[in-house]
Formats: sequence, C-alpha cells, structure tokens
Amino acid sequence: MGFFDKLKSGLNKTKESFNDKINNVFSNFRKVDEELLEELEEALIMSDLGFETSEKIIDELRTKIKRQKIENEEDVKIALKEIMKEILEVGSPELCLDTTPSIILVVGVNGVRKNNFDWKNCQQIG
Repeated sequence: MGFFDKLKSGLNKTKESFNDKINNVFSNFRKVDEELLEELEEALIMSDLGFETSEKIIDELRTKIKRQKIENEEDVKIALKEIMKEILEVGSPELCLDTTPSIILVVGVNGVRKNNFDWKNCQQIG
C-alpha cells in the first residue's frame, strides 16, 4: 500500500467518525433551534476541528438559518456542508519550493511513512 493509499485510509476513518458524530446530533433533534446548534458545535469541537473553527462554522450556520429561514434538518445539513466546503477550499494547489528556505508541514496518520517521501518530486522513497 502506497503513501497516499495509507493516508486516504486513515482519513477515511476520521471522516466516518466525524459523520457519525454529526448524524447522531441530527438524529436527536427534530427542531432547528439553539440547542441543535450548541450540540453541533460540541460535535465539531469533539471532532478536532478546534474551538475557533467550530465557533466560526456555527456562527455562519446560525446566520444562514435566519437569513434563509431554514426550518428542517436536511436543509441545515446542506447549509453546514456548504459552509465547511467554503472554509476548506484552497487557493492554489501547486507546491512552490522556489523560496529559500521552504517549509513544508506534513500531517498524516501514524504509520504512513511521512519521513520516506520525496516532496519535491512527489514520490515515495524506498
């Protein structure tokens, strides 16, 4: 299994855990209210999104619910996905190593051999 396959597998577990937490919140609520938003915020924080990011997402969701008069959970889910997608969008996906020094932050689950990767040529070493 290659580097990206291992990374994808690890991230898939995280995704499933995140989805379970969010779906659990929606399964316990039938009404779009402040209590639902508080539970969603807690689920986001517990999913390691961090306090500030979770707070930003919920604040934007609260505004969107009021502005669009969202009243059902499916529309809340759609709005939540849209907000999170906007936050996660990346400007330019190209890796620029022309500057000196260049710093690369490597994030990945344990066991994916992050230290055995040639980042300049984007390939596994050994």
